[in-house]
Amino acid sequence: MNILQQFSTEEELIKKHKPEEFRSHYKVNNHLHTPYSFSAFENISQIFQMAKEEDISVLGINDFYTTAGYDEFHQLAGEHKIMPLFNIEFIGLLRDFQDKNMRVNDPKNPGRAYFTGKGLTYPVSMSDQNAGLLNRVKAHSEEQLKKMVALVNDFFGELSLPVKLDFDELKQHYAREMLRERHIATAIQDKLSQASASDEEMKSMLTKMFEGKEVQADMTDKPAVQNEIRNNLLKKGGKAFVPEDENAFLNLEQIKDIIIDAGGIPCYPVLLDNEKGEFTDFEGDWEAMYDYLREFNVGCIELIPGRNSFEVLNDFVKFFNERNFIVTFGTEHNTPALKPLTVTCRNDVPLGDELENVNFEGAAVIAAHQYKKVKGQEGFLSANHEPKPEEKEDFVHLGKAVINEFLTK
Repeated sequence: MNILQQFSTEEELIKKHKPEEFRSHYKVNNHLHTPYSFSAFENISQIFQMAKEEDISVLGINDFYTTAGYDEFHQLAGEHKIMPLFNIEFIGLLRDFQDKNMRVNDPKNPGRAYFTGKGLTYPVSMSDQNAGLLNRVKAHSEEQLKKMVALVNDFFGELSLPVKLDFDELKQHYAREMLRERHIATAIQDKLSQASASDEEMKSMLTKMFEGKEVQADMTDKPAVQNEIRNNLLKKGGKAFVPEDENAFLNLEQIKDIIIDAGGIPCYPVLLDNEKGEFTDFEGDWEAMYDYLREFNVGCIELIPGRNSFEVLNDFVKFFNERNFIVTFGTEHNTPALKPLTVTCRNDVPLGDELENVNFEGAAVIAAHQYKKVKGQEGFLSANHEPKPEEKEDFVHLGKAVINEFLTK
């Protein structure tokens, strides 16, 4: 049972938790991948231990295509008194953008679009039709990775490298739910390490695998070595690259339907500026971006500030926050590198109080939405599945009380 079901009425919560009686904002990380898809963490418990050490009070699970980690996440949240937000991530395809060769929030693939759902109802329930769509996506992803594993084995056989992968073994030992490319890279690194008597021998085998290209990473830097394996072998141009089947991609309407059916809020993940100050075609014009999202009934955006400069992030967040969008931040942790959970901008520049508060208020809206849905009420979306920006302030007020109740109950 969801802990929120035990909470009292809205009126009682707001009366009990007056804003002046608790901190102006709490630290939030609302986008974290777990071992149920792929992450830097050994287990979900590690996330909560790190959050306690870094004084983070709100965490959001955000795995690709799966909610399998929700039970464990909910249990540990209760044990550690950290407010849980239940999210999910998809990769979809906007064919009209693809036809125009326009990039959305994938810097390399026109039309490819990451999309998330925030504040799904826990325990999760959805229609058989949408559950079938989700299972179809998982099946296509698994088939692609099976082909990759077969190509890896063929290529390593040609090179006489002492490594052979078994798909079922990979799923059992490296993935909690969804096997990803990064799991394959990790398994290759582990098996090469086991077959090598020294770092020099392993480096020689990697150079052979990279067809003469010298390894750039320090052999003691496991995440960097894994990234080189992935980029040289599994990505486009690599011997084990298998293109995704575009027919397997859901469109954004289908993704939105799944999210709404599961009780969540559709949310657009913003890439924003890269280190050269460049934007994708879709995100370069903020007014046009705002108009498109509103027309598409999306009233929530999220960012991974570690990718962005403070100045650009600050201006962008102000633009959308003033238009009553939900704005929320996270770190992903969707690579092998284990970095702090505290959200910062590029080059570890702190968010500062203003952006921290925006992040907390965004989390509060989602917390209030989760609370209302668990109580059988309408959340931040209307009966017509439209966001309610005019009620954002009320949701912030309720959500802060919900979060404070969870932290102190």
